Amino acid sequence: MSTFKAPKGTYDLIPPHSATYLAVREAISAPLRTSGYGYIETPGFESVELFARGVGESTDIVTKEMYAFETKGGDRLALRPEGTASVLRAALEANLHKAGNLPVKLWYSGSYYRYEKPQKGRYRHFSQVGAEAIGAEDPALDAELIILADQAYRSLGLRNFRILLNSLGDQECRPVYRAALQDFLRGLDLDDDTRRRVDINPLRVLDDKRESVQKQLTGAPMLRDYLCDACKAYHEEVRELITAAGVSFEDDPKLVRGLDYYTRTTFEFVHDGLGSQSAVGGGGRYDGLSEMIGGPALPSVGWALGVDRTVLALEAEGVELPLPSTTSVYAVPLGEEARRVLFAKVTELRKVGIATDFAYGGKGLKGAMKNAHRSGARYTVVAGERDLAEGVVQLKDMESGEQSAIGVNEIVAELESRLG
Repeated sequence: MSTFKAPKGTYDLIPPHSATYLAVREAISAPLRTSGYGYIETPGFESVELFARGVGESTDIVTKEMYAFETKGGDRLALRPEGTASVLRAALEANLHKAGNLPVKLWYSGSYYRYEKPQKGRYRHFSQVGAEAIGAEDPALDAELIILADQAYRSLGLRNFRILLNSLGDQECRPVYRAALQDFLRGLDLDDDTRRRVDINPLRVLDDKRESVQKQLTGAPMLRDYLCDACKAYHEEVRELITAAGVSFEDDPKLVRGLDYYTRTTFEFVHDGLGSQSAVGGGGRYDGLSEMIGGPALPSVGWALGVDRTVLALEAEGVELPLPSTTSVYAVPLGEEARRVLFAKVTELRKVGIATDFAYGGKGLKGAMKNAHRSGARYTVVAGERDLAEGVVQLKDMESGEQSAIGVNEIVAELESRLG
């Protein structure tokens, strides 16, 4: 047994469980690929400053959770804790916004890293699928992304999730609310770290999960009461478009999310079957992020959905995905000539798209058939010296147990016919 183990708070994806993760990634990305979103992939690490500016210096992600390190050349880098800042950086660096076709619509899938206390649904290494629409301020774009996420979850068979929706205002109305909230918060009994947060970004205090803080927030001013007319109209149109699409949501005036870059529309997908880690994904509009990281004004909106938590949500609802069999045909050769002939047929079957495996290692018939059963194959092809002398192989249906002789040169066409 190996003396090495996966680092604390991480996990290995191994078959057959890993097939569920692949299916979830495919389902989440499928509606994006048919809605004009192109795939983007960014490095696993970026400049620390990118996240400090974009995500926010007062956030737990930057102050407590980033894996930051210094290279031999003296650069300060961090493993990416989230995807939006990296994707926007890449889009700006490649001048995608100058191609004349805004918004730039991108989707991504990858691993992210945060130094957190490990628990079910919260890992130090986790997987997300995300989408960003860069360079357009349009309520229809916000609604589109919420609808696509809802569509993805429903295609997986999930039903017991809720969409929480709020508006965080903009540069006109949020400063007024910020001042009112600060006045309220400064009258509370808060620890020194939280008091510093009140000065830097008071909205983040509303997102504090500690009961000692939450019970003091009763009566706190609500942002919805401070929204300017433009933000009210924008938010109402988002709500109307989502409703018209048949997507249910709940207004949540306390929803702020954990990142500093959000403006106006913010939303979260929660699943009540996951306990304390109920958020399975979320996102919102981030109209000022481009300027924060040195780019031009590019109003944008996006989301990220957690693959790990989506899998936990499926388990909580008892949903089993219809995963394709990894093996449809299993070939069992008996003897060296049969080994040569069947290996060639295995190659032919794979070329026409039939998932096929082979009895390696020279096992006898009994051992090879056990492997065939374990593989989940629908059909087994068996051939010995006598079969080949007659120009046939034995084709066994593993469900019915029926077995018949098929011509060696007919086996590919026969299996294509049977497997559709």
